Amino acid sequence: MKKTALLVIDAQESFRHRPYWKEDEIPAFQDKLQQLIAGAERLGAPVINILHEDGDAAFSAESGLVRPLEWLRHRPAATFVKHVHNALTDSGLQPWLIRHGIQRLIVSGIRTEQCCETTTRVASDLGYEVDFVTEATLTFAMTHPHSSQVFSPAEIRAKTELVLAGRFADIVSVEQALAKLAR
Repeated sequence: MKKTALLVIDAQESFRHRPYWKEDEIPAFQDKLQQLIAGAERLGAPVINILHEDGDAAFSAESGLVRPLEWLRHRPAATFVKHVHNALTDSGLQPWLIRHGIQRLIVSGIRTEQCCETTTRVASDLGYEVDFVTEATLTFAMTHPHSSQVFSPAEIRAKTELVLAGRFADIVSVEQALAKLAR
């Protein structure tokens, strides 16, 4: 069995202060993420918090918002702060994973198509097996800069699944991720 860690990427208060923050998808995300965290903890997998800090308003250390969302009450095995889109490059996470013999990652968190997807691609390139739990990720509607077409969170999640599946990750539900972890 491959040793596995759950990454909770950028599930932080900073996002609540962005103009695109919408509450409509939060209850489902909160429920699925909490199920995933509780299951990982129950099964003995380390839960790792990743926070994003880049000096931009709500994402600056000075804002006081670079901290987990208020409803996240778990005690992470470790917390890392990143300054780029992926969680492995500059945060200290990768050496921690190596020290702890982690070979498989479960990805969850905020901005499905950004930091979660980028972390998944980099992790795969570094040789980690990755389970991407789309239902435990959150994103927001986006407008294409040239066509002005608006893409819904569901469309963005579908696109992320399309480009990751079979190449960079297994796309799994919370239940499937926990079943794999229990093996």
